[in-house]
Amino acid sequence: MENNHNISHEGILNLGGISIPCYVLQDGTRVLSGRGMQEALKMVDETEDGKQTAGTRLNRYLNQKSLNPFIYKDKELDHFNPIICYKGTQKINGYEATILADICEAFLEARKSIELSVRQRIIADQCEILIRAFARVGITALVDEATGYQYERERDALQSILKAYINEELLKWQKLFPDVFYYEIFRLNKWDYTVKGIQKRPSVIGKWTNELIYKQLPKGVLEELKSKTPKSAEGNYTARFFQSLTPDIGHPALTAQIYKVIALMNISNNWNEFKSNFNRMVDRNNGQTEIDFDNIENGL
Repeated sequence: MENNHNISHEGILNLGGISIPCYVLQDGTRVLSGRGMQEALKMVDETEDGKQTAGTRLNRYLNQKSLNPFIYKDKELDHFNPIICYKGTQKINGYEATILADICEAFLEARKSIELSVRQRIIADQCEILIRAFARVGITALVDEATGYQYERERDALQSILKAYINEELLKWQKLFPDVFYYEIFRLNKWDYTVKGIQKRPSVIGKWTNELIYKQLPKGVLEELKSKTPKSAEGNYTARFFQSLTPDIGHPALTAQIYKVIALMNISNNWNEFKSNFNRMVDRNNGQTEIDFDNIENGL
């Protein structure tokens, strides 16, 4: 049994009246119950007495020849592999949470392009209901809310990366950044907000922390933040000061910039829309300038 596949958090995901058991694993992977997904998608088996039950139809639909061009478009063959996870000694079959959205998108694309069977059309109609339920917030955020997961491991991974990219004198202020700041960067780019996903993009995390926040602060504030870091006699930054910081105790200009950017992220549907919104927001009178996003992204 792999420790990383042990369940650390669990809950029930409600999507427009449809309930799916969901889990967060020790490594931060968000998982949906395989049986729950089948029921939500109305993938059912007929029993001898005529009743319908959720069975093992998910794999069968994923491998139907007529659907293959849509299911596996731009995806590896192992993309839809199930995950076996454990609640104590209980074994649970599930799938990485974002796979539900992938399946829904594939069925909706197939519905537009080919003639579906009666059951396939029922599933496609159900996919449309599900897509509408999590289109704005994102499936990962909904699983986190349902399970009470608070990004503990993602936060640790972020801090390890930020140490390599953020000026040491500014690191203490990172405690003022809420988890949602980094979550939104990943959501807008349609990236997986897990420990593995974060570790794949270390330069992105550091770059956008600097470009969106620190470099946009009014003239003199950056120097003030650095100078407010007390040092010991040996010249080291004192840990007590770091530990005393909370989101309520910090620099008003820094806090204002963080939450201004988060607000723009919240109203944006994707990264391109956010970039446009951000450059319309910049306060030129206060020393802010538009960001050349394309030039920065080409250098990542």
